[in-house]
Amino acid sequence: MKRILITGAAGFLGSHLCDRFINEGFHVIGMDNLITGDLKNIEHLFELKNFEFYHHDVSKFVHVPGDLDCILHFASPASPIDYLKIPIQTLKVGSLGTHNLLGLAKEKGARILIASTSEVYGDPLVHPQNEDYYGNVNAIGPRGVYDEAKRFQESITMAYHTYHGVETRIARIFNTYGPRMRLNDGRVVPAFIGQALRGEDLTVFGEGLQTRSFCYVDDLIEGIYRLLFSDYINPVNIGNPDEITIKDFAEEIIKLTGTEQKVIYKDLPVNDPLQRQPDITRAKKVLGWEPKVDRSEGMKYTLDYFKGLSPKELRKSEHRDFS
Repeated sequence: MKRILITGAAGFLGSHLCDRFINEGFHVIGMDNLITGDLKNIEHLFELKNFEFYHHDVSKFVHVPGDLDCILHFASPASPIDYLKIPIQTLKVGSLGTHNLLGLAKEKGARILIASTSEVYGDPLVHPQNEDYYGNVNAIGPRGVYDEAKRFQESITMAYHTYHGVETRIARIFNTYGPRMRLNDGRVVPAFIGQALRGEDLTVFGEGLQTRSFCYVDDLIEGIYRLLFSDYINPVNIGNPDEITIKDFAEEIIKLTGTEQKVIYKDLPVNDPLQRQPDITRAKKVLGWEPKVDRSEGMKYTLDYFKGLSPKELRKSEHRDFS
């Protein structure tokens, strides 16, 4: 049985990855410091013999006994509401954490895939964004701790591949949604759904003309799986190119939930990207991958998940940003 370490295992994407690799017959070792993760996302796995959990911060030395075939590094705050509260930890998990895991991969002879992000493109001057675009990032802006942590993460990953021969893969993940998102993570999908379910008006920043492209989590996980087992070492965009303005997306949510709220407008946050759309030509070519789940279908699954939350959980939403 192959063994895989998944960091950030109790988070949104990490928990879905644990499920996928369990189903693929792997022995899964989940690791999370639970700063933003939640054990309820993986508690259904605790009774399984081929799952184990380490409560650990990967910014500190990482030791996993026994052989390892693969590592998926998904540990990191991933929303503005998180990395604005814990900026130092965000920088450390992208730098020290990545360094520790690359060292572990080197020691174990394991293949490692790191979760990068569309944020490496910053507020892009190229649209849609392809992997050859270097980005337009404000290193000292409020979002810089996340953007630069991920850019450094990519650099050190390629350095380990070039100079140590470590088998590395880099996924640039665009906006992803689905069950197990945190209602209070500040991003637009849970924020809009939470506001609608609580009977509140939907908050749009700026004029709502900024765009996002939303990928359902099952599609994203499939792309990650294919990339891990491909022979491709350069960054690959994983996301859904179906672009929509935030204003139109708010109207979609109101229609989906059957509520009668109106849209209200507030000032646009600093350095909020005005456009976000992946060019997935590379993913189609080298992975044979493209998203399958239509946004209307994926949003229904996501709404059903949030409807299952308790009234207390629904009250915890806070809308800050759209990334």
